[in-house]
Amino acid sequence: MRGSGILLPVSSLNNPYGIGALGKEAYAFIDFLAAAGQRFWQVLPLGPTSYGDSPYQTFSAFAGNPYFIDFDLLRADGLLEPDDYQWMASGDGDIDYAFQYRFRYQVLRKAYRRFRPDEEYRRFLRENERWLDDYAVFMAIKSVKPEGAWDRWDEALKFRRGTAFTEFFASNREETGFWTFLQYCFYRQWERLKAYANAKGIIIIGDLPYYVAYDSSDVWANPHAWQLDGDLAPLAVAGCPPDAFSIDGQLWGNPLYDYAKMAAEGYSWWIARFRHAFKIYDWVRIDHFRGFEAYYAIPYPAKTARSGAWIKGPGSALFKRIKEELGSLPIIAEDLGYLTEDVHRLLEETGFMGMKVLQFAFDHRDDSVYLPHHHVKNAVCYPGTHDNPPVKAWFTALAPEDRKFVSDYLGIRGPEEAVERLVKAALASVCAIAIIPMQDYLELGATARLNTPATLGGNWRWRLREGDLDPALAKKISAWTKIYRR
Repeated sequence: MRGSGILLPVSSLNNPYGIGALGKEAYAFIDFLAAAGQRFWQVLPLGPTSYGDSPYQTFSAFAGNPYFIDFDLLRADGLLEPDDYQWMASGDGDIDYAFQYRFRYQVLRKAYRRFRPDEEYRRFLRENERWLDDYAVFMAIKSVKPEGAWDRWDEALKFRRGTAFTEFFASNREETGFWTFLQYCFYRQWERLKAYANAKGIIIIGDLPYYVAYDSSDVWANPHAWQLDGDLAPLAVAGCPPDAFSIDGQLWGNPLYDYAKMAAEGYSWWIARFRHAFKIYDWVRIDHFRGFEAYYAIPYPAKTARSGAWIKGPGSALFKRIKEELGSLPIIAEDLGYLTEDVHRLLEETGFMGMKVLQFAFDHRDDSVYLPHHHVKNAVCYPGTHDNPPVKAWFTALAPEDRKFVSDYLGIRGPEEAVERLVKAALASVCAIAIIPMQDYLELGATARLNTPATLGGNWRWRLREGDLDPALAKKISAWTKIYRR
């Protein structure tokens, strides 16, 4: 299958209430995709973001982000009145996460007070009990005990000793019920949106982060599955080694999986995670795929990544178990960064699609594997990803020698042509799929960048503006799609 799509996080949808949501604006984007002749909508992880607002550091690997629950849909369900939420209207500027955190839950609690459980809700609880109770109690404790991360809680709850968990659950049913209600609302709205997309011929590509956050219900509820000491502190944490761009490397801080224990349990946690992912998405992109072959472990509490070492991961054994349980799955492996022959071999063994990012291709000193003449069919081509600047900003910031190389290679006669030429190069690639960030179709610059890796603050904020989903733009995208037989 040769096709194309657009990368746009749910958070980046236009919406009056400060952040993208699962209501009419999401349906309008699906209509735009269909009008533009696209087959794919690629999103970023949908989980509940924590203090840094990153979708790759969430309170749960299974839960959905309550920020994405659409107020107008709750009103249609009889759970909100206009006066309950219309005061939150804040235009269509960038996301203010502090504003969302301060006020959105106030509105959602009003909806919860009007909610009456029914059989559909009870079925949702049964179908998701493997993770939902742990998540609801985890978030409820955070709500009523402001001590911060779970490793700072009193020891009975931190270690889940004796009846501490069940006693808290029983004495805080209203609060735990609020958090299960939010998950019900999120998944009810998401499932309806996904069904609409599929009916329009749109395939949704989800994103599965390799690591989970230490301060998550996953680690708190299953500490044996991570490399923790007797006090449940990390023995080592994730990151990447020093390189030409960072003399100290990168210290991400995520806990590391205890793959020996996971293997002894038949990788049941990973199987449950993939089963859940393919329940809510059609295809899945695995972030940091190389971590399954080997991961970089940094002794805790080192201040830099210099003292880390590469440790072998589960390799093909994990994916064989997943295939035994779930069958063959449409997976895209993020095979970027520091790669070895063993990583290439694992990708070949799994048969997963790799990634080709054009912004990585044009070093004038190198015959990069990302150059279009090296592309292969079993891959997805991107001009850039959420971790790259929009093409317009990238081209402007290139060193003169690299700008000349890409200009000569693609026939760019001036900066005003750079975005179109690079987007068309992705569409023309032999790769089976091409995914274009929405910012590049809009020809936006640096202010529309989603994320700058290894920085804190100011990321994940960009959103569509009113009028961006222009029928003329859809017509242009459709024409380009047809030219390149996508």
